[in-house]
Amino acid sequence: MVRLSKLTDYGLVLMSHIAHERGRSLRTARDLAAESRLPLFTVSKLLKELLRSGLLVSHRGIKGGYYLARDPGKISVLDVITALEGPIAFTECSTDVSGLCDLEPCCFIKNNQRIISQAMRGVLERISLLDLIQPLQLTTIKNTRDKLVPAVDRVPGGMQ
Repeated sequence: MVRLSKLTDYGLVLMSHIAHERGRSLRTARDLAAESRLPLFTVSKLLKELLRSGLLVSHRGIKGGYYLARDPGKISVLDVITALEGPIAFTECSTDVSGLCDLEPCCFIKNNQRIISQAMRGVLERISLLDLIQPLQLTTIKNTRDKLVPAVDRVPGGMQ
């Protein structure tokens, strides 16, 4: 099963709360913990990681807090996942690092696994925090072979 860690899931929730204010206002860890209903310890840990990765900016002091380093439309879900999980791949052999799997030299599906990983990364890269805070719907588009394939799109006029 391909699955994000609970901490990364919480990171997406946290970043969505910050993005909901368009990322402009300073938000304290305590306020974000209350809004998101996440433990303060978890929020603090996530804020440190997201700050270290360059997705957040912080100001210290009495009126300090955190805000998005870029516009929420310019921060992708992939950016957040990569900041908290590291590079995303469908399988170990579909990363850019060779030699992680003993079967790699004789595996005939390795290239396809890489293509699947690239497709997954592509979808996550196209969904921004701004998209994430709005209702999404699963739609279909035609691919190059004129077949319908799933795609993600915003629900027109919707705001969560």
